[in-house]
Amino acid sequence: MTLNCNGIRAAARKGFFEWLENQDFDVICLQEVRAQEDQLSDPIYHPKRYECHYFDAEKKGYAGTAIYSKQEPQKIIRGLGFEIADAEGRYIQADFRGFSVASLYLPSGSSGEERQKRKMKFMDDYMKHMKTLRKKRQEFIVCADWNICHKEIDLKNWRSNQNNSGFLPEERRWLDKLYNEVGYVDAFREVNQKEEQYSWWSNRGQARAKNVGWRLDYHVVTPGLKDKVLSAEIYTEKNFSDHAPVILEYDIKNLF
Repeated sequence: MTLNCNGIRAAARKGFFEWLENQDFDVICLQEVRAQEDQLSDPIYHPKRYECHYFDAEKKGYAGTAIYSKQEPQKIIRGLGFEIADAEGRYIQADFRGFSVASLYLPSGSSGEERQKRKMKFMDDYMKHMKTLRKKRQEFIVCADWNICHKEIDLKNWRSNQNNSGFLPEERRWLDKLYNEVGYVDAFREVNQKEEQYSWWSNRGQARAKNVGWRLDYHVVTPGLKDKVLSAEIYTEKNFSDHAPVILEYDIKNLF
């Protein structure tokens, strides 16, 4: 399961951890934790069934990622080796036997031209990293708020958003390259081709109630896992954030 929690403490107040107690996820990826780890000493932020690993931003109340897993990872990697990712806690990776799971929070460019330039720089640097991963003898699941919609099916009002960050032609081409040239797979779309599968909604204009949303949160996997995807859904019954949990089931028997 992956979720941009829009502040883990806010998600907790909205019942996220009570809901989690009744679920059976093997690995949980969180983005936009927006808390320093020393602010998360309450046991609620360390569910008993999970090994919990955080990577917080240097700036308080900003960005940050986390991974919870039932099995202790063989290794935890924090950061990508470039400033935006490492100073803002935007990438954490858990290595298991045979494959790895990463939680990524790609920057938003919606607040202005400078932020969009920063986002594109991150994407350029991160593409190099994704190419490097393809050379490893390891399968990868990258769970992320990508802050990009790929296809017209992935957002309700695609016509009016073609000049807006998150659906710009150059952002969509970046995903084309990731899938078509570098070889990664949008795991969700392997098994779920339905329309109106959105994971984020604006807080304006009753967007969530009307399901006027965007699919920004993806599991992106290496091709060796393409045929291992069993199911994919977006959980919308309860609201823990402006994003929704994206839940995929994989047939990976050698992990748990």
